[in-house]
Amino acid sequence: MITASLDIDAVAAFLGAADLRSFTRAAEALGTTQSLVSTRVKRLEEVLGHVLLQRHPRLVRLTSEGERFVPAARELLAAHGKALSAFTTAPERIAVGISEQAVGAEIPAVLARLSAHDPGIVINLRIEPSRALEEAFERGELDVVIVRRFAPGRTGEVLRDDALGWFAADSLTRQENGPLPLINLIAECGLRRLGIDALDRAGIAWREAFIGGGMAAVAAAVQVGLGVSPLAARIAPAGTVDVGPQWDLPALGATQVVLRSNVSTPRANAFVRELAAAFRGSR
Repeated sequence: MITASLDIDAVAAFLGAADLRSFTRAAEALGTTQSLVSTRVKRLEEVLGHVLLQRHPRLVRLTSEGERFVPAARELLAAHGKALSAFTTAPERIAVGISEQAVGAEIPAVLARLSAHDPGIVINLRIEPSRALEEAFERGELDVVIVRRFAPGRTGEVLRDDALGWFAADSLTRQENGPLPLINLIAECGLRRLGIDALDRAGIAWREAFIGGGMAAVAAAVQVGLGVSPLAARIAPAGTVDVGPQWDLPALGATQVVLRSNVSTPRANAFVRELAAAFRGSR
């Protein structure tokens, strides 16, 4: 039976490393150092008497005991946050804008985890094309945005560089005598414009095969073989392949995922740190 008390900072360090699969990124999210995160997790494991995380050179994975502990750790951290905010008179609201083409379809799960860490924060979320989000940020309508940029911008923190490709179901075959079937988001999507411009310059005929209202719809259309979609490799649907080299399609290069923020309070800054860490590098 465990008689020692659990250090809430150690529990937060464990969840950060488990969710982000990295001690370094967990440290960034928590505003501390990698060595302190590692030390706190080690002490937590000693108190519990179980190894919670497997350490690999570039990746951290949950052990079976770690997976078993995660739900309880989340409940503890949520209860701690609720207790801290018991006498808070008003929640802090943060207007967040995220481009699905920048971060993929995992947006709801990530934001749910972030808000659970601090119940005192109310997230007002807008999911729109990157250009619209940048304009809204400049007008002061949004506090934080995560966007995909195709050219250098004035401000912002680069979270990662994304290689682009032409993704399709592995079973899809090229119709030599027909136009290339394209799968895209709405007309305002930057990747759609980039892909179409590249095809036009290369003299490759194309047609709109599917236009999705969100990344989930685009992913489903690509996976069932309705056509080809210009996408970042990091957010390409499972089971798809980059057919660009094989089909002699023009190279699309790379783009940047950028975070812009104008928050100023400690609580909001902590939220932004976690948000940046969640979307930095590989997931």
